[in-house]
Amino acid sequence: MSERPSILAPFRHEHFRLLWLATLVSNLGGLVQSVGAGWMMTTLTTSHNMVALVQASTTLPIMVFSIAAGALADNFDRRTVMLIAQSGMALVSLVLAVFAFMGLLNPWLLLTFTFLIGCGSALFNPSWQASMGDLVPRDELPGAVTLNAMGFNMMRSVGPAVGGLIVAFAGASAAFAINAVSYLALIGALWRWKPNRVPARLPRETLGRAMWAGIRYVSLSPNLLTVLFRGFLFGVAAIVVLALLPSVASEFVGGGAMVYGTLLGCFGLGAIIGAFLNGRVRQRFSNEAIVRMACLGFAIACVTLGFSRDPILSHLALLPAGACWVLALSLFNVSIQLSSPRWVVGRALSLYQTATFGGMAAGSWLWGAAADSIGPDWALASASVVLILCMLVGFRLALPQFDDRDLNPLDTFNEPLLRLDLRPRSGPIMVMIDYHIAQEDIPRFLGLMSERRRIRMRDGARQWSLLRDLEHPELWVESYHVPTWIDYVRHNMRRTKADADNIDQLRALHRGEGNPMVHRMIERQTVPLNDTTPLRDTPEVGP
Repeated sequence: MSERPSILAPFRHEHFRLLWLATLVSNLGGLVQSVGAGWMMTTLTTSHNMVALVQASTTLPIMVFSIAAGALADNFDRRTVMLIAQSGMALVSLVLAVFAFMGLLNPWLLLTFTFLIGCGSALFNPSWQASMGDLVPRDELPGAVTLNAMGFNMMRSVGPAVGGLIVAFAGASAAFAINAVSYLALIGALWRWKPNRVPARLPRETLGRAMWAGIRYVSLSPNLLTVLFRGFLFGVAAIVVLALLPSVASEFVGGGAMVYGTLLGCFGLGAIIGAFLNGRVRQRFSNEAIVRMACLGFAIACVTLGFSRDPILSHLALLPAGACWVLALSLFNVSIQLSSPRWVVGRALSLYQTATFGGMAAGSWLWGAAADSIGPDWALASASVVLILCMLVGFRLALPQFDDRDLNPLDTFNEPLLRLDLRPRSGPIMVMIDYHIAQEDIPRFLGLMSERRRIRMRDGARQWSLLRDLEHPELWVESYHVPTWIDYVRHNMRRTKADADNIDQLRALHRGEGNPMVHRMIERQTVPLNDTTPLRDTPEVGP
């Protein structure tokens, strides 16, 4: 077994290093703004629910818009998408600061601004996360994801305290202004980064079809579905700490903005500890064991935080909570990236963020309402029960281990010689593949075809079916449809090297001459009086 790269290995790459440093500055500004928004809401209203909605307003856009942002990340230049997102957030933050200085904010207007900043985050995050594979090699990807989490939580350990100081001495409006300026560092780093652009071999998918392709891929990938479900459960429960921490600071430990900042700082410090322990923990324990320990540790922290009235104990309880937070979420993120090919990784990450941050948005509202009804202490205790449930679910839906499957494109497909002069939008296309299978090989053949169906449907095929000839029972025909010729080409170019084993085993079972015969046909669901598809004089080889 080869030695895993150090967690610090991604720093060898200049662009990763520069962007990582720039995100530290941007994250610091974002956390200062978060403290300002949370504390300003406590001055505008006494409702626990409205305080919790500050957190929900930043996570809800990720749930709503993340899938579209993932499709943009996979179909457009990710650097450009990130520049647009960062510039938009800087502008919104500047306007928020102006409104705050002028005393024009009310609870719902504040939520509107934080919602718009959340929209920018929703646009930015899939492109940023998917860009990790462009910045570092695959074997260093876990380290890059962990370093990103560690960088954010380094700022979480100092940002809230800094934010508390700024809010205490200069007001929330100053916190908003600092956040607006902090975006400039990342905008500058992105402007400097010039990634290698691979020329597109196919035209872009429309936004709707690209979104559906991502949903289809994830829905037919059992490992990805497991990660999404566990991420959702963890998000629903774990967000209770961040959602109710302003209430804990003001009601349980008798503190102000400064204490709120130091509590958040302890959470961030715990997350840094978790990031440094991540590599050792992954070497000693399975992915599922790590998630179970994270859920259990976070549940204990929630109960302690809910019933403690000692400021020191409350601060200490947030250390394991932060460690468990980063251990679980970074593991979910890496699992998604290592289980998705590059053509769909942005959409897979966006669906993961939709599930996880959607759970956080729902949890923020749920625990805020629970705190208004039964008090923050019992709301925290109730969230611990959901965390235990997330742990127990692992006995039925265990988190998959990282594997060594090569998800790079197979790149063995060449467009066939065509006598009909098709256009890219010509269709529908029906494909039939003939297999001659011996009677004794049928059980194995059917098992391989079950996996083949999932791969076909995952990569864009429709109406897949398997037929057996009644007069020649050794003849089996695999058939499927695609909407257009360009969809057929795209479908074949999505095959990965990991899929090659299924293809090779099916060919090995084929008893006919040569490879299985492939028939590609264009459908006519009505009978025209004239054939409008001309013949080519000379067959052409496609690109």
